[in-house]
Amino acid sequence: MNLQELIEKSNRIVFFGGAGVSTESGIPDFRSEDGLYRTKYSVPPEEILSSGYFYRHTEEFYKFYRDKMLPLDAQPNAAHRKLAELEKRGKLSAVVTQNIDGLHQAAGSKKVYELHGSIHRNYCLRCGKFYPARYIAEGEGVPHCECGGLIKPDVVLYGEQLDGGTVAGAIDAIERADLLIVAGTSLTVYPAAGFVDLFRGEHLVLINRSETPLDGRCELVIRENIGEVFSKLNV
Repeated sequence: MNLQELIEKSNRIVFFGGAGVSTESGIPDFRSEDGLYRTKYSVPPEEILSSGYFYRHTEEFYKFYRDKMLPLDAQPNAAHRKLAELEKRGKLSAVVTQNIDGLHQAAGSKKVYELHGSIHRNYCLRCGKFYPARYIAEGEGVPHCECGGLIKPDVVLYGEQLDGGTVAGAIDAIERADLLIVAGTSLTVYPAAGFVDLFRGEHLVLINRSETPLDGRCELVIRENIGEVFSKLNV
């Protein structure tokens, strides 16, 4: 059975996506040959994007963050758009994403569980005031609130826990799904990757250019670009 047929027979579809979902929108992933973690910095990106580094070296954190983590001109690709259409049809229950770029919402998706937060939400650590991503991108140095407090992106840095409410919603959606589509993720980042193990539905599909630990469990494995796969779907 192909992906089109599986979608048509399913009514509680959940899409679980990683960085590969956004590469066709011009946003580099992390672990591929051209990924962010293969770039050369004096400090490894994994360390820069840690909670400890944020608080100890805040100015250096924001230099990297503005340079590499704020693709504000990126646009949704075919995968983002088709998923939003499936939700409008009542076929898609939720998107669970490891991405922080907000492209699913930009395409029109409403039920999106952002496991690792979003670059579009930034908060003062002192008073809680909200600041949009443009405020961070267009500023210089360490961003501060009008109250003087430090502003932090609402993204989950290494060493931080995932948001409990987001996790609960994502797990509930996956457990209730009859079709789970996993795409664009190496399934090596935990605890998020472990959520897939909670799926007990009938159909499991993987769309990824390279092998993953999930391949052997899937009913259907597609080794193509995610946007290309979704662009062919009639939804």
